Amino acid sequence: MAIAIVLMGPMGCGKTTVGRKLSKETGWGFIEGDDYHPEANVAKMAAGIPLTDEDREPWLLALHDCLTEKLARNETCILACSALKQSYRNLLGVDQNRIFTVYLHGTHDIIKQRLGLRKHRYMNDSLLESQIATLEQPTEGMRISIDIPPQQIVQKIIHQFADKT
Repeated sequence: MAIAIVLMGPMGCGKTTVGRKLSKETGWGFIEGDDYHPEANVAKMAAGIPLTDEDREPWLLALHDCLTEKLARNETCILACSALKQSYRNLLGVDQNRIFTVYLHGTHDIIKQRLGLRKHRYMNDSLLESQIATLEQPTEGMRISIDIPPQQIVQKIIHQFADKT
């Protein structure tokens, strides 16, 4: 049975890095959630303006449709998406039965340090504070600290989901 894994957490927690490594190691498809933002959202974020729930809704629905299509084709996939609120995870279809969350969590200091080491094509680093303020930590799904190397995170995810795919 195909599943979808939503790698979630605020910017800088390693969703894309882990997602790409996990995809390479398993052959599961990788979806970069940032690629699905409408241009208006991209412009706001580039200007350092936090998105509202209304801004995020069409983006999340597009990602839901993408996940639904992959699962309908029996393709296991990985989605890198902040999915900061429970309501966002609901829009994505997260049910912890077929669409699972893996929350990549870390301290503010670790995330801030990582942001200083990367260059995102449009995300303004000043958005970290609004993302942390918006974050509703999930009470279900897998939770992994980002204070270990990405390859160890990948191995933990593979071990957790090996029997589900």
